[in-house]
Amino acid sequence: MNAVFSSRKNKLLNNISEINCKNILSFQPENIFYLTGFWGEGIVLLNQNSTKLFTPKLEYFRASEDSKECEIIKTERGSDAALLSTISELGSNDLYCTDNANYNLINHIKEKIGDNKIIVNDDPFFKTRSIKEDVEIKYIKQAASIIDKLYGICLDEIKEGVSERQLQTILIYETFKNGGGFPSYKSTLNPFIIASGPNASFPHANVSDREFRRGDLIVIDLTLRVNGYVADATRTFGLKTLSLESKKIYEIVKDAQRLALTKCSNKIKIGEVDKTCREYISRNGYVNEFNHSTGHGIGLDVHEPPWIRPNNEELLLDNMAITIEPGIYLESKFGVRIEDSIIIDSKIHGAGIKNLNKFEKDLIII
Repeated sequence: MNAVFSSRKNKLLNNISEINCKNILSFQPENIFYLTGFWGEGIVLLNQNSTKLFTPKLEYFRASEDSKECEIIKTERGSDAALLSTISELGSNDLYCTDNANYNLINHIKEKIGDNKIIVNDDPFFKTRSIKEDVEIKYIKQAASIIDKLYGICLDEIKEGVSERQLQTILIYETFKNGGGFPSYKSTLNPFIIASGPNASFPHANVSDREFRRGDLIVIDLTLRVNGYVADATRTFGLKTLSLESKKIYEIVKDAQRLALTKCSNKIKIGEVDKTCREYISRNGYVNEFNHSTGHGIGLDVHEPPWIRPNNEELLLDNMAITIEPGIYLESKFGVRIEDSIIIDSKIHGAGIKNLNKFEKDLIII
């Protein structure tokens, strides 16, 4: 038996037992991949006795190659056809936990097994995935290493007259060349954030044709995958001569990030990490210009629990993978963000974390 997938299934089943449930019905590609090794169109039905992967005919042979420790069942194409095949396997006396909140889909299931037999709750899935295994950390680390290489390339490619889009094109090519891939976001049109000058005042700016100019701060937020797993990092570069205000804010963000990283450790309350970062920025007069959380979990999703935000009473735990990414954004002027991907690791004496991004964080003026 494949020890990794067996362990994952047992952990998830243990977590759903806390809500008095013994069966999993998973629709999300990230969870299907986590449980079977197959990333694609499908539905997983899981309990202590078996793991069944329902997938359309066009995916069947790829699923047969990629999946581990599951029975693969062919279905017709389309969510309704796959769902009907899956529903036929459900028992009307069993309780099922699902990660899909689609109203029509859930009603289909309820019509078959009853209103009180399906629990829509993705918390057990995220709880299970939040503690990373060694193989998962390996892939996140590889993704972070590629990001560091890309920042080295930025030093050579950022010049006056080069556009945000031109730099993105180069970095996309280099990502694939180095074995990386990309997540997909519904909320943006681009795989990277490359924001210069006033564009950098938008935390989630879309890449544009704006050309880099003397005096710009250039925020470059790079997120990429290796074997499904995500690393996420941001660096902010200066071009030629920067204003005193730009330099001042850069140092505030850098120090805030350093303090937050120092605060991270096994069994620390997550809200304390955000508080450390936010209070430092507040003392320096820019609390209203820090308009997002201090960080988030990473893994098979770009953004997943735990959320590094105010008043979060949850604890950081060993082998959680998170980002720390404070930023300050001055409307219509510029922005600064610095971000690393880290692993909580109490075995590292005096640190408590493993920082996966090694690229320089002192201000680099190109």
